[in-house]
Amino acid sequence: MLGARFPTHGDRVPAPTPASTPLDEDLYDQPGHLVRRAQQIAVSMFHERVSAQVTPIQYAVLRALHFAPGLDQVTLARRVALDTSTTAELCARLEAKGWIVRELLPRRQRRLLITAEGERILLNLLPRVHQMRDDLLSPLEPEERQEFMRLLVKFVQVNNEQSRAPLRRSDADDAAVRSSVALPHPAVHDGQNVAA
Repeated sequence: MLGARFPTHGDRVPAPTPASTPLDEDLYDQPGHLVRRAQQIAVSMFHERVSAQVTPIQYAVLRALHFAPGLDQVTLARRVALDTSTTAELCARLEAKGWIVRELLPRRQRRLLITAEGERILLNLLPRVHQMRDDLLSPLEPEERQEFMRLLVKFVQVNNEQSRAPLRRSDADDAAVRSSVALPHPAVHDGQNVAA
């Protein structure tokens, strides 16, 4: 629609009507566009209210390593739904910041551990993350928040396999890592990088 104005916060999005051509459908009625906008809003709020130095994905990685220290990079990638090359680059950046250490395992895998500094950063972020979640959902009524989250979780779960990097969570992942590595698994590791 040429010349159409962008909807603002108070605008009601009209119900879709049968389209006579593919171009008659309004961009603002398309789920993919709305999901992308929701992601933009969430990331913007994260940087504004939680941290400008930590990205939402870095936060997810720190959370995953806090709850499952000793994961290898491939398992971590599955846990946070990232491709393995992005995970490797991300872990290298987190290691350079001193927030994690990567230890070389057999078959060139890397075991990942959160450092005391990484734990400090994570614990500092948690109250702001919880507040951001509340702020993000605050325009909705309480029952709408529950329904929105229920539908969002369902949407992500039923479409997981459509992702370039599907989420894979399993307790068996932790057991496999621990049985293949004869090292202790502390929640926090202050040692130096064993292998670069």
